[in-house]
Amino acid sequence: MNDYALALAAITLLAAVVNGALGYGFSSITVPVALLFLANRVLNPALVLIEVVLNAYVLWNNRDACGRVSRRVMPVVVGLLPGVVVGTAIVSSVNPAWLRFGTFLVLLPLILIQAAGYRRPIRSERSAWLVFGSGLGVLYSVTTISGPPLAIMLNNQGFAKKDFRAALGIIRLAESSMTAVAYAYAGLFTMTSLSLIPWIVPSILIGVPIGAFVIQRVNSETFRRICMSFDAWVVAFGVSRLLQELHLVQSNAAYLVLAGVGVLDIWLLYRFFSAHAALESEADGAPAFPPVLHAPPRARGATGRTP
Repeated sequence: MNDYALALAAITLLAAVVNGALGYGFSSITVPVALLFLANRVLNPALVLIEVVLNAYVLWNNRDACGRVSRRVMPVVVGLLPGVVVGTAIVSSVNPAWLRFGTFLVLLPLILIQAAGYRRPIRSERSAWLVFGSGLGVLYSVTTISGPPLAIMLNNQGFAKKDFRAALGIIRLAESSMTAVAYAYAGLFTMTSLSLIPWIVPSILIGVPIGAFVIQRVNSETFRRICMSFDAWVVAFGVSRLLQELHLVQSNAAYLVLAGVGVLDIWLLYRFFSAHAALESEADGAPAFPPVLHAPPRARGATGRTP
C-alpha cells in the first residue's frame, strides 16, 4: 500500500499543477493513472473529499463572475442530483475491474472529442443542460471526472475565460458536495480510502501554486492540449490492459487500441500545432519579404533627367 501511496502522491502532484493552471483537470489526470493500481471504490471517496475543498477554492477565486453565470448553469446543478444517486449505486455494486473498464470506455471518446476541438452550439440550452447535468452526475460519482465534458460544453456555449472558470467552480462544487453526501450514505468512506488523503494533500498544496505560476508563462491552449494528449494515451493503455485482464482479448492484439489512439492523437496534435502556427503568423502580420519601393511617376513633359 505504501508503494501505491507514493505513486499516488507523484500522480496527484502532476494533477495539481494542471488544476492550478487550468482550474480543472485534477481528477482527469489522477484517475486514469491511479485506476491502473487502485479500485474506484477505494480511490473515489478520497478524491471527492479533497475536491470539495479544491472546487470551493476555484469558485472563491472566480467569485466576481458568479452572478453572471449562476442562473445560466442552474439546470446543470439541478440535473446532477439524480445522476449522483445512480452513479453511487453503480460504484457500490459493480465489479471493480468492469467498473474501471467502463470508466475508461466513457472517458476515451470524451478526451478525443475535446482534443479535436469539436463545437456545435446548442440553442435549447436550459432543457439540454438539465439532461447533461444528470449524465454528468453519473459520470462524476462513478469516476470523479467531469472536466472533459464540462470543458466541451462550456466552450461549446461560448463562455468567456472568467465566466468559464466561475461556471466550472459552481458545477464542480455542487457535484463533489452531492457525491460526498451520497458516498457517506452508502458507507463508501472506509479507512483504506481515508488513509490516501494525507498522501494527496501535500501534492495539492505544492502543485496548485506551481500551476498558477506556469500558466502565466506558457500558452494556455497549448498546455491544455498536451494534458489531453497525456490523458488519451493513459486511458488507451488502461483499455488495452483491461481487455486482457478481463479475458475479452487473449493476445497482444488488445494493444491495438493503444496504437490506434496513439496514431489518432499524433494526427490531432499535428493539426492543432499547424493551426496554432498559422494563427500566430497571421497575428504577427509581418510580410515574408521587405516591400519593394517604386519611384513616383514623372510629371508630364519631364526631360527624364534627375534634378
